[in-house]
Amino acid sequence: MANKTLEEKIKQGRQYREMRLMVDDKPDNENKYLVRGYATTFNEPYTLYKSADFEYQEQVAPDAFNDADMSDVILQFDHEGRVFARTSNQTLKLSVDNHGLFVEADLSLTEATRELYEEIKKGLITKMSFGFTVTEDEELIRNVDGKEIYLRTIRKIGKLYDVSVVSIPANDGTEVSARSLVDGVIAKRSQEIEEQKRKEEEAKKAEAEAKAKEERERLRLHALALID
Repeated sequence: MANKTLEEKIKQGRQYREMRLMVDDKPDNENKYLVRGYATTFNEPYTLYKSADFEYQEQVAPDAFNDADMSDVILQFDHEGRVFARTSNQTLKLSVDNHGLFVEADLSLTEATRELYEEIKKGLITKMSFGFTVTEDEELIRNVDGKEIYLRTIRKIGKLYDVSVVSIPANDGTEVSARSLVDGVIAKRSQEIEEQKRKEEEAKKAEAEAKAKEERERLRLHALALID
């Protein structure tokens, strides 16, 4: 069966978030082809969308991975194609600590994996993202200096599919899925803002008309008083 495209995966509910990527090239390390990084950190809000009127943030709760299916997670490039490491053969290791979900990948097995490591080490590839589904979340809306801040907290992750090194994070699933997530919020809030502006304009117009009417009446009464 053909591999599903990234767009198809997103439509099935998978979400993607960007993560930082590091290499481990310490001289005392027996394996010189390790890449490491945190797939996510806990209780540290990150912005998915920002405008002049509102901002959409997200954070991951410390117990979000407690019941997550991480039985066979793979390391890919741009979430598609070749598998470079996986948890089932111990070349990909995942661990949850107080800081977040830590990822360690052994890229020593094949020529292709070692080439990927060298590209990462030389700074040609500097980011990763991870693909997952959410089974429980909550949203808090607060006002900060007149700007609405939406904070989504991911409470439970259903399944972790992959961690992937990515070529251009701004164009990968990270932004696509984030946009699909907040598009509904953006559309709804934009409509509310336009409606609020319309009502404010109508209120100003009505107030101006009322003041003008009051002034006309004052002038009429003043004119009558002069005649008398």
